[in-house]
Amino acid sequence: MMQSFRLTMTWLHTWFGLVLGLVLMVAFFFGALSVFDREFDRWGIAQTRFEPQPLPSFDTLLRPVFESIEPSQASIDEMSDRVYGPMPEQFETVRTWALYTTHRDPVLQLNAFYEVPNAREPGETVFGQRTIDPRNGDVVPDNQLRIGSQFFFPLHFSLNLHWLDLGLWLVGIAALTMLVALVSGVVMHRKLFRELFTFRPNKQTQRSTLDLHNLSGVVALPFHFMFAFTGLVIMAGLYFPVTQVQLEPLHERYEHLEEQQTGLPHDRSGVAAPLASVDAMVAEAQHRWAQRGASGEVGLLVVRHVGDANGYVSVFRAGTDRIGLVSEGIHFKASTGEVLYEQPPTSAVGGVTDFLMGLHLQHFRHWMLRWLYVLGGLLGAVCIATGFIFFIEKRKRQHAKQGVSGARVVSALAVTSVTGMVIATLGLLIANRVLPENLAARNFWEQCSFWVVWLLALAHAFWRTAPVAEGRATPVWREQCWIIAVMAVLAVLMNWITTGDHLVHTLSIGYWPVAGIDLSLLVTAVVAVLAANHLRRRASSPQSRSTRALDDELAGAAHV
Repeated sequence: MMQSFRLTMTWLHTWFGLVLGLVLMVAFFFGALSVFDREFDRWGIAQTRFEPQPLPSFDTLLRPVFESIEPSQASIDEMSDRVYGPMPEQFETVRTWALYTTHRDPVLQLNAFYEVPNAREPGETVFGQRTIDPRNGDVVPDNQLRIGSQFFFPLHFSLNLHWLDLGLWLVGIAALTMLVALVSGVVMHRKLFRELFTFRPNKQTQRSTLDLHNLSGVVALPFHFMFAFTGLVIMAGLYFPVTQVQLEPLHERYEHLEEQQTGLPHDRSGVAAPLASVDAMVAEAQHRWAQRGASGEVGLLVVRHVGDANGYVSVFRAGTDRIGLVSEGIHFKASTGEVLYEQPPTSAVGGVTDFLMGLHLQHFRHWMLRWLYVLGGLLGAVCIATGFIFFIEKRKRQHAKQGVSGARVVSALAVTSVTGMVIATLGLLIANRVLPENLAARNFWEQCSFWVVWLLALAHAFWRTAPVAEGRATPVWREQCWIIAVMAVLAVLMNWITTGDHLVHTLSIGYWPVAGIDLSLLVTAVVAVLAANHLRRRASSPQSRSTRALDDELAGAAHV
């Protein structure tokens, strides 16, 4: 037991942050990038560099594409151990057709789900998908990685570790830990306002790093708390599967009761029936939304029990103008087009989950707020990074005297999780531009480039942190900053060379999805150069005060 509650909170804050710092860095950094996931998709796939289009005709353009979709081999392979006997050779019964779109999606991704007749659990499906150009229905090749929505976004919340949902659990534990770290970080400070709103960049490294750690933590404190909390709320069904386990019988009863109240069939009837004009249903839904004074953009369209007499079509309004994904669904009988059920306005209590989910995923139209999300995410990354540096600076001389390598190991891992992660991201962007477009499994090789470059950054970090074991400063931070600067400029140049979309062109036509990313890359290069020069000057300057005096100054702020 510590001598006081404050020291207990200090210990908790330090070690929780250190142990899960890498996971938090990934969540913050790639969460910030995921704010513009659709824009990264358009930067990475040149065929999608056009403005978002209105929803095309379902009857003439979308329906033929849906009918041509077959289950993917990956989905079939994943399902193969959850069936009785061998997997069927063909899947005839279509459970659902669905598409979800936002005001930032130029292309449409269509999803088709097929029933598995010999599945061990009822309701199991296999699925296939197709991405198309909504202007003409042309298929967008699926061998290219959607960098933002297919890599950065899932990396943010799952680390792209899908075995036993390990990544989701690690991020969930890290989010819970971050809530503890936020509370303990506030408690551990005696002179709260003076310490949290003070930054002295010209002081010795340990002091200025602690100042920046405090400042970056408090400025975005509400943001950090909100995102950790809402992320846990969104994933609550995974962490506590009460509905699927303890309350499964009650859940089934509720679904059948809901069927009676809404008229939306829960199961197929087994009687074949045609599909009426979905375009007419969409027009009717938009008309009803307009009567309520709401915008008529379609965010989600779902056809359930396709080809069956119990089939119905659900049209949901997009969440462009509010904090929420979709709402105000209107459901039609698929065979006739008559309205079966119109969802009433969501109550204040019932809309809490939708609000929290919309607040986290931010699919609304508000560019300034979107950039504030990016700033909050990057401040979180800065807070974690400066925490790493402070931990190392405080202990490296002590570890050098004791002959232990703990500070060096932490230093190498810190470099890898900060500058190394940026280098890996830039490596992915460069690989996206240089790999041939017709390369088989191109998206796989793009992802491999990220992990390979990150491993190289890890190797470089362990190689160049040898001075830390002697209690001295390491040049690895400065060197990796220079690598970041070169790679960021190279990514912009490769985009120009391979697509012709240089900054002068994209800025002149106001195509911000590509221009914005190129400009961000150049800003990254400038910041990296400034950081490298700052580190060079600091390394060559004499010590401003003795280590003992510094330790005395920081004893009250970082005692562990």
